[in-house]
Amino acid sequence: MNNFALKVFKYRSYTPIPFLILMLVFEQATPLSLVIGFLTALLGEFFRFWGVAYAGSETRRTGEVGATYLVVSGAFAHLRNPLYLGNMLMYLGIGIMSMALFPLLPIVAMAFFIWQYSVIIKEEEGFLVSKYGRVYEDYRASVPKLIPRLKAYPNPGIEQPPFNPKAGLKSEMRTLQAFAFIIFLIIVRYALS
Repeated sequence: MNNFALKVFKYRSYTPIPFLILMLVFEQATPLSLVIGFLTALLGEFFRFWGVAYAGSETRRTGEVGATYLVVSGAFAHLRNPLYLGNMLMYLGIGIMSMALFPLLPIVAMAFFIWQYSVIIKEEEGFLVSKYGRVYEDYRASVPKLIPRLKAYPNPGIEQPPFNPKAGLKSEMRTLQAFAFIIFLIIVRYALS
């Protein structure tokens, strides 16, 4: 992994903070924006949890790209990067909830996250090709990067980790806490305005 991509990968958990601060400072929520935004963010968390329940705590790596398994089950059977799609839907949902600088701030935030995840995905895919070769290339050719498809990828016999919602919930706890905290702050700001 090159140095620039490594830094993007390492600090990916912190890059939403400036956008979230702006969403809180310039909050202009409405009852409708709160509902639509929350449902959008909840859909994002659904994709994240579904992915983490298969991929496990490896999704929390920050030092380097790695993978014990080539996960092609669950959400990964429908799209290659369910956690990144989930993140983008969560950020978009929070942006819709707050209506801060709408629509400019959500557009800028989405453009930034698409760029950030493109850098990360390129590095991750390079690692997966080097580790799994043709098996990963076949999977990559069949499954979209960020837009889910309805038909699941037919696993050709690749060993998979078990679906483990308990471990997924444990791994996802920090994300859920941050999500709940931001939503709480937006609702409090709305209620006080």
